[in-house]
Amino acid sequence: MRHSRLWWLWLTVGTLATGSYYLLPEGGMGRNIVYNVIGLASALGIVLAIRLHRPPHPAMWYWFAAAEAVWVVGDIVYEYYQYTEVEAPYPSAADAFYLSAYPMILFALHRMSRDNGRRDLAGLVDATILATGLGLVFWVAMMEPVASDSTAPMLERLVSVAYPAVDVLLLALLARLAFGMAAWTPTMRLLAVGVVLLLIADTGYSLLDLYTDSDGTLLDAAFMLSYVTWGAAALHPSMFPRVAVAQVESRMTAGRILLLATSSLLGPALLLVPRIGGNVNDRTAIGIGAIVLFLLVLLRMSGFVGQVQRQARQLTDMAMRDDLTGLANRRRFERDLGKALHRGGRPVVALLGLTGFKSVNDQLGHAVGDQLLVAVGRRLSTGMDDRAQVARMGGDEFAILIDDATPDSAAAVVDAITAALHDAFRVGGHELLVNGSVGMADATGATDAMELVRRADIAMYAAKTSGETCRWYATELDQQAGEEARLGAELRTALDSGQFRLVYQPIVELPHGRIKAVETLVRWDHPERGFISPVDFIPVAERNGLIMELGAWILREACHQASRWYAELGDVAPEHISVNASARQLAHRGFAALVASALEDSGLSATRLTIEVTETAVFEGGPAVDTLHRLHDLGVRIALDDFGTGHSSLGLLQTVPVDVLKVDKSFVDTITMAGRHAVIATALIQVADGLGLTAVAEGVETAEQAAELERLGYRLAQGYYFGIPEAQPDFRRNRESAVDPAAI
Repeated sequence: MRHSRLWWLWLTVGTLATGSYYLLPEGGMGRNIVYNVIGLASALGIVLAIRLHRPPHPAMWYWFAAAEAVWVVGDIVYEYYQYTEVEAPYPSAADAFYLSAYPMILFALHRMSRDNGRRDLAGLVDATILATGLGLVFWVAMMEPVASDSTAPMLERLVSVAYPAVDVLLLALLARLAFGMAAWTPTMRLLAVGVVLLLIADTGYSLLDLYTDSDGTLLDAAFMLSYVTWGAAALHPSMFPRVAVAQVESRMTAGRILLLATSSLLGPALLLVPRIGGNVNDRTAIGIGAIVLFLLVLLRMSGFVGQVQRQARQLTDMAMRDDLTGLANRRRFERDLGKALHRGGRPVVALLGLTGFKSVNDQLGHAVGDQLLVAVGRRLSTGMDDRAQVARMGGDEFAILIDDATPDSAAAVVDAITAALHDAFRVGGHELLVNGSVGMADATGATDAMELVRRADIAMYAAKTSGETCRWYATELDQQAGEEARLGAELRTALDSGQFRLVYQPIVELPHGRIKAVETLVRWDHPERGFISPVDFIPVAERNGLIMELGAWILREACHQASRWYAELGDVAPEHISVNASARQLAHRGFAALVASALEDSGLSATRLTIEVTETAVFEGGPAVDTLHRLHDLGVRIALDDFGTGHSSLGLLQTVPVDVLKVDKSFVDTITMAGRHAVIATALIQVADGLGLTAVAEGVETAEQAAELERLGYRLAQGYYFGIPEAQPDFRRNRESAVDPAAI
């Protein structure tokens, strides 16, 4: 950092020294000293900068310093001739020094182009077009008049032509740098300014020498300032950038097209000048230049077309690939499937939907979820036959296409999918086990790719619903899907028109049968179909999202009903009212707030409300368990419904804030049988008692079952034996006599 302002100091001092040059007497020794000191100090400054910044490619900077030192020697030789000769000879040894410095500058610029830029043929062609067009102007304005002057010696003419010739080369290399760099550092800008100043000075001297009698003293400032800017470029901290200088493939911007078009038209435009049109040498040079420009433009356009074609192929490949996994995406999959159908083959589509992926995203974050998708895609690709194409269709769905399938190859795909998901995935420092459901569909009767994918999707959905690993498409699945779609549409109408009603099933105390609580159940009385079972419409509402609105209505109505009972019946009213909550409701972070709002609106105490959830709804944890904790903090009781039939019942008791265990009906049905049938029911009541939980036996239908449950220690039970679900249960009745299930 202590050297960061050296360049600014040098630029300021050098500019002031250049200005002082014109304050000194013309033709005096003072001007020569200032001129030479600026050049020599710039060369030494570049060497100093190399020592300070230690750039990775110091050679180019040494070449700049050497060129400036050689120019200073040339100046000293020229000044010697001025003071020792009446008229300085031309050409002289000074010109030898001057011209020998140009290859050093050219080589330095070439090294800069190679070190900081990419080998860009388009940029090189563009630079050549620019140099050729300007070269024609240089030829007509400076080089041809000198070359055709037969009164001057050949050596003098060659030297005079050499200056504008090297200027054209400098222009070409500067253009090459300009076209090849996307971002210029201050160092590169200063170098470019120095080169432009040198070109102005050289060109100006040549023009003044040809067409005027001026000595060109004013142009000395351009030479000196080129020294100054090159020294400042080396001293600037960006001489050794910490970040590589950006470079891009040449692009046809509007400014670039205008520059190249102007350069290409310079030759024909020169023919319109009267003196040039009558000069054979000029016409020949312009003709050759025009041919060269035409060939260069043709080469450039062919390269441009090739670049466009490459980019088009890249864009096509990107459009057909999944950004995350690199697999084929839905667009490419459907395109290739369509081709297979068009060829008349026997393609089979397998559609895989992952189970449990959402919980990974919710609990571990989307970054881990993305890594899991990549890992699944990699395993699927590795495990498939080379003839099978694996694609990611979006979300957590993958598809496999077997172009010309046989029963064996289709079965092999299912086996490969099963094998791919068998072992846990190690991603993000976690070991994750995911399952999936597979839908299979063949091309029988299918006319397009979309239809075949639709069939596989319906089959996969059916597999998920039934809990199967794999399901083949069959026409009856379409009928089921159609019925579900129709039912889903009618659900909306039912909600809007008030076709739903609530009933309440008693939960009684054993053995006397007093109603302790009620469970809220929903019924749908369709105006045309009649009664529709919750078994049919609740899963549909779950899948299409209407369960959120339906569940909110049930919750609010139940809370208001319970509040009315307590107001009307007092102690005779049930102590608790249960409302079922689905997995989708629990996953919604606003559900706890909804419950709090329903309690507040109805005036019902939170301790009188029980939310019933299934084991599967909270098995994967995440937002569902968080919601239950928030509800429990409100004072709401939590009941685990159908306990004992889920994935990890006992494990849930450690993570879920449970108050009530509702023992599944399957354990109650066989409780009166001797032997092992009653063991589980006995164990469950012991678990509940040991953890301080309330146990409720579900599905009690006979007096014998009720008696056995009471003997085992159960104090609460529910079932048709004690009462059917009713809109207004009779809370004053004493349930000492059995209820005949056959009469219900």
